[in-house]
Order: sequence, then structure tokens, then C-alpha cells
Amino acid sequence: MARPPLRDIPAHLITGFLGGGKSTLIHHLIAHKPPGERWAVLINEFGQVGVDQTMFAERDDVVVQALPGGCLCCQLATVLQTSLVQLLRRERPDRLIIEPSGLGHPSGLIELLRGEAFAGVLSLRDVVTVLDPRRLDDPRARGHETFLDQLRLADGVALTMVDRLDAARVTAARDWLAETLPGERWVVEAPHGRLPVARLLEGGAHREGAEPASPAAHRAQATAQAQIQTQTPGLLLDLDARAPRVGAPVRESGASLGHESLGWRWHADEVFAAAAITAWLDALPAALRVKGVLHTDTGWVTVNRARNDAPLSPSEWRRDSRLELIAEAGGMPDAEALEAGLVGCRRSVT
Repeated sequence: MARPPLRDIPAHLITGFLGGGKSTLIHHLIAHKPPGERWAVLINEFGQVGVDQTMFAERDDVVVQALPGGCLCCQLATVLQTSLVQLLRRERPDRLIIEPSGLGHPSGLIELLRGEAFAGVLSLRDVVTVLDPRRLDDPRARGHETFLDQLRLADGVALTMVDRLDAARVTAARDWLAETLPGERWVVEAPHGRLPVARLLEGGAHREGAEPASPAAHRAQATAQAQIQTQTPGLLLDLDARAPRVGAPVRESGASLGHESLGWRWHADEVFAAAAITAWLDALPAALRVKGVLHTDTGWVTVNRARNDAPLSPSEWRRDSRLELIAEAGGMPDAEALEAGLVGCRRSVT
């Protein structure tokens, strides 16, 4: 018997700059979703290793798919539509959540979701942008085109990390949003990423309006990537193409949009000393964005550092160890020295 067609699946974008707390917020939404709904979560990462998907526990009513290796709106634009069609047909979710890269510009993605390919299939709802108010302390952020457009395109803003701030700084962030980005959008405090799930379930359609054009850097990346795709049809990133072996980690790197990434995958049998890894992380430059999942002598743990906060927390992932560093262009430490430091953190090989 033929399955009924997919119709008006609510789709939500959770955007925000690097380290803003997007994944933490999505975790909270999943934990409080209606029990009768099946969700699909599509995660895009700027880095090449694919860390974010490791931070989601496997469950029957939520499927998580990753598209690492660049930005959905430019570098991965040519594969996004195909991947999304396959995901929807295979999983037939009741709700779709897309988390673009922190460096991603949402306009192209919004255009795709509203376009002919998904007409009648997807219903784009509230676009939510996460904002760590501490980001506003950096004048470069306040003048960053993509950062500002992520907020301009939002139907709502979730103020994350407010559990670490005093009331005056939260009020200052609200005032800045009202002054800098006039228009109708809700602003909600989300300490520990706790955005009420009702914001998604009861939200309306994404508001109509002229979407800001992607910045020139994104357009250039999109053109270059389209040429590569034409020359190499069917090109997709396959993380299983080079599996790590014991004693032989796989190192990946990339650079675009004014940032660079460096990451490793280690065989699951490699065991790191938690104390040594913690010391290694503490010695990294504070400006680095660090994400990972590691097999340590205290168990499997996740690392999720933004703004020099890098607690280790338990992880259910067991397939391999992964670590990703993201820096502004020119700000990445020497790769060989970093890898040597990581090798020195290994406790044993079983």
C-alpha cells in the first residue's frame, strides 16, 4: 500500500553564532517534545569531523543526521536538497529541526525551504536565533554581517548563558536588540538552553519579508562549490571513507568564511587520561571553539568549550573519539604541536 504524501511538516531553524548554545537548546527541546511526535534533526557543522551528532543519544522517536564540512547556505548548498529529501522520505517525521553552522547565513536556507522543491511538504515556522549576551561585548561581533543577519531574520531570540550573567547585562542585551534590530520578534531568556518547547509547538509561520542577501563571502563559496559539484557529480562528505586505526588518527582541516577548522578522529580503543586532556584543553588559547567526544580513563565524555568554558560531561557515544577546533583565520595553533600534545594525553591502547 502506498504511503500517504508528506504534508506541511513544521520546520524550524535554530541559528546563532559559534558557541551560542544551539545544540544545548535543541537537547532541551527534544527532552520536552510531545511523546507522540517523531522528530528529525539535521545538524550542519563548519568543521570536517562531525562532532555535534555524537552529543545526541539514540532514541526511536528522534533521528539525527549530520552534514559536516562547511556551511549549508554555500559550501553544502548543492547537497542539502538531496539529503533533506532523502531524510524526509526515509524518516517521515512529524517535525523537522535544522541547526545551521554558527557561521552560516540563513537566507539561502530559508529560500530553499520555502521553494518549489518543498512546497506543500514543509511549513517553515519560527526561526529562532540563540544569543549569548556576552558576545555583544566584542565590537567585531556587533559589526559582523552574518551575526547581525542571523538576528534580523529571527522570529524569536533565545538569550542563552543568562544563568552566568547578572540582571543588568541581560537587560542591556534586550535594550541592544530593541535598538539595533527593530521589528516584531519575541525575546526569551533560556538559562541552560531551556527554551520552552511551546515556543516551537505554538509558533506561527516565519514572517514574510525581504530576506537580507548572503554576504559576498558566502556567495563566493557557493559559486566555487557549485563548480566542484559539477566537475565531480554526487560528491558527498563520507566520514567512513578514512576510518581511524589504533595509533593512526585521521586529521581533517578546512578554511573558509574567515575561519579555519582542525579536527581528529581516533579509534575507539585509544584511551586518554582525563586529567591530561583537561590540562591540555586549559592550555589552549581562550578564543578557540572546542568540541569533542573522547574515550578517557573515566569513561566516554563530551567537550564543549566556548569562551574558555570546557567542562567534561558523560557521553553515550562509543564509535570513536572526535575533537574539533575552530579559530578565526590565522588564529589556529600549529597542527603538529597540537597533535603531539594529544598523543601525550593517551593513557593506554587496549
